Amino acid sequence: MNGLLLALAFVMGVVVPLQAAINHQLKLLIGGSPVLAALVSFAVGLVTLTIAALLSGQKWVGLTALPRAEWWMLSGGVLGALFVFGTTLLAPRLGVAVMLSLIIAGQVCASLLFDRYGWLGMPLKEINSWRLGGALLVVAGVLLVNLGDRIGK
Repeated sequence: MNGLLLALAFVMGVVVPLQAAINHQLKLLIGGSPVLAALVSFAVGLVTLTIAALLSGQKWVGLTALPRAEWWMLSGGVLGALFVFGTTLLAPRLGVAVMLSLIIAGQVCASLLFDRYGWLGMPLKEINSWRLGGALLVVAGVLLVNLGDRIGK
C-alpha cells in the first residue's frame, strides 16, 4: 500500500479527538448545545469544501445528476452529522479515549463485514484469521481502555 495513504489515514485518526475537543469548546461557547456546535462545524466544513472544490477545478456539472440519486446515497451527510453531534455530546461525558476506543471497535467490526460481503459496492476481502485476530485485539484494547483502571483493584 502507498505509505502516503497510510499516513493520511493515521492523521485522520489523530484529527478525530482534536475535532471532538474543539467542538466541545465551541459547544461551551455557544451555550451548551451539541446540536448547534455540530451545525456550526458543518457550516464551516461546507465553506471549506466549497473553497477546495473551486480551487481544485471540480466539474460542478456533475451535481446535475443528484436528482437521480437514491435516498440512501445522500445519507452520508446525515451519518456525518450524527457522528459530529455524537462526539460533541459524548467526549466530555465519557472521555475522549473511552469514546474513541468504542468508535474504533465499532468501525473495525463493521468494516470487516463490509469487506467480507462487499456491501454498497466495496471490494471483497475475506475475513482471515489474521484480520479476525486484529479485530479481537482491538476489542481487547477497548476493554483495557474502558476497564483497565478497575483491574487489580
